[in-house]
Amino acid sequence: ARPGLGTLNRSHLQRLAIAQSRVLIASGVPTVPVKNLNGSSPVNPALAGITGILMSAAGLPVCLTRPPKLVLHPPPVSKSEIQSIPGISHTCRKTTKKQAKKGKAPEEVLKKYLQKDCTICMERLSAPSGYKGPQPAVKPDLVGKLAKCGHIFHLHCLVAMYNNGNKDGSLQCPTCKTIYGVKTGTQPPGKMEYHIIPHALPGHSDCKTIRIIYNIPPGVQGPEHPNPGKSFTARGFPRHCYLPDSEKGRKVLKLLLVAWDRRLIFAIGTSSTTGESDTVIWNEIHHKTEFGSNLTGHGYPDINYLDNVLAELAAQGITEESLGQEKD
Repeated sequence: ARPGLGTLNRSHLQRLAIAQSRVLIASGVPTVPVKNLNGSSPVNPALAGITGILMSAAGLPVCLTRPPKLVLHPPPVSKSEIQSIPGISHTCRKTTKKQAKKGKAPEEVLKKYLQKDCTICMERLSAPSGYKGPQPAVKPDLVGKLAKCGHIFHLHCLVAMYNNGNKDGSLQCPTCKTIYGVKTGTQPPGKMEYHIIPHALPGHSDCKTIRIIYNIPPGVQGPEHPNPGKSFTARGFPRHCYLPDSEKGRKVLKLLLVAWDRRLIFAIGTSSTTGESDTVIWNEIHHKTEFGSNLTGHGYPDINYLDNVLAELAAQGITEESLGQEKD
C-alpha cells in the first residue's frame, strides 16, 4: 500500500514536490522559482506554501522550481568528440619567436614611415621639384610643411598648385584634403530659392518638406573656368531638390546656403551622365531631386542622406563653424 502524506517526512515531501514540478514543467506550466528549497530554514518553504495557496486560489497551476544555477562550462567532452573548425588550420596556436622578438631600431622605423616624396610632383623631397609647368618665383629645392596636417611638399609645387586653382586665398592639402583658409568654387551666376511645402517626404512623415530650386542660365565661361571665353550650357534647370523640414534638414539647408555663397554647389565641366563638355554639373555635394520615391537613388526614403551630405559639405570646408564665419 502507498504511504499517506501524513507518514512522509520532510525530505520525502520535497522529493515528491520536485517530481510533480518536473511533470508540470514538461507540460508547459509556468514556473515559480523558490530559493533554498532544500534548506533547513522553515521560512522559504513557508513562503513557497503561501505562494502555492494564493496561485491555487486564483485558479492558476502551481509549479515550484529551484532558481537557475550558473553554468560556466559544458559537460565533459572526450578528445574523439573534438573537431577542428572548417576553414581554420590546426586547433591551437603558440607564440612564435618571431612574434616575441623585439621591434626594430628607432632609426629603421622612422626611415620607413617618414614622408620621402612630394606627392605633387612625385620626386624625392631631397631632390629639386619635378614640376615642369610655368616656373614660380621659388627655388625648386625648398620644402615646406603645412601647419595643420603636417604634410611636406616642395614650395615650388605648392605655389604652382595654387596658381592653377582659383587663387582665392585658400589651399587644400593634396594628400589628406585638409583645407587652409576659406575654399571657394567656380559656380556660374544663378539663383537659389528655398521654402516649405505642406507635404511629407517618404521616411519623414512627421514633418513638412523644404524645397530648393536652383536656376542657372547658360552663358560664357570666365577666366576661372576650364575654357575662358567659350559658351557653356545649363541643362535641366530649374532643378528642384528636397530636404525634410526637421532640425537636421534645416541645418543642412543653412550649410547649403554657405556652399552657394562660396560657389561650391555647381561647376562647369563634363557631364558624367551625357558626356557633354562645357556644361553646368553638380560639384560633389549630392542633392535629392526625387520627391515621392527613390527609383533613381536620388530620392527618399534614405536614412543616411542627411549625415552623408553633412560629411560632403565638411569635405568642402563647410561646417557649423562656417555659419559663424558668414555672419562676421
